[in-house]
Amino acid sequence: MKNIIVIGGSKGIGNAILTSLLDQNKVYNISRTAPDISHNNLTHHSLDILQDELPSIENVDTLIYCPGSINLKPISRLKLDDFRNDFEINVIGAVKAIQHYLPSLKKGNKPSILLFSTVAAKLGMPFHASVAAAKSAVEGITKSLGAEFAPNIRVNAIAPTVTDTDLASKLLRNDRMIENITERHPLKKYLQPSEVADLANFLISEKAASISGQIFELDCGIVSFKI
Repeated sequence: MKNIIVIGGSKGIGNAILTSLLDQNKVYNISRTAPDISHNNLTHHSLDILQDELPSIENVDTLIYCPGSINLKPISRLKLDDFRNDFEINVIGAVKAIQHYLPSLKKGNKPSILLFSTVAAKLGMPFHASVAAAKSAVEGITKSLGAEFAPNIRVNAIAPTVTDTDLASKLLRNDRMIENITERHPLKKYLQPSEVADLANFLISEKAASISGQIFELDCGIVSFKI
């Protein structure tokens, strides 16, 4: 049984990951609101990752940082504070968590860190300037820390395409938009949170013991294929 910290496990992808881990791991969730689930293996800490002090957790084998943002606007409507806010939640929050729990991770059992990017960091997409900039920084951190922490702590990131979560609800708010999103992807689908959780589970497992510093495009083909 591993000791796993999930930051942002109350909703969306984070919640799908948290739920998938509970039966076989001790999971510590850190988010502003509690997940809508109770389990003997779940401990919840309510706080704001950017404003509050993180709890001390002595035994940590895996750290998963899930918070993100979808702030889609033309560059003419993006304010500098939009860039700052997206950078804070996507990058600074992750760095804060990694720095805080690094001493515990160093003592962990085959420890790993999992972060989240977006397909927009690789695929140029209109109106994504702020979030793409922030998530590109996450990808840089993934590679840099993967090298810095080798061979003891593995660091990887998942870059999902559109996923059916509350965060992406504006992109999937009616049948026409759903059809357009589906048709844009070569595999003619978009993601469910459980699919992202499946990849997350693999990357933090011993089956991925030889993988570090990698960005995994979970993209339904949209980055790799032109069909």
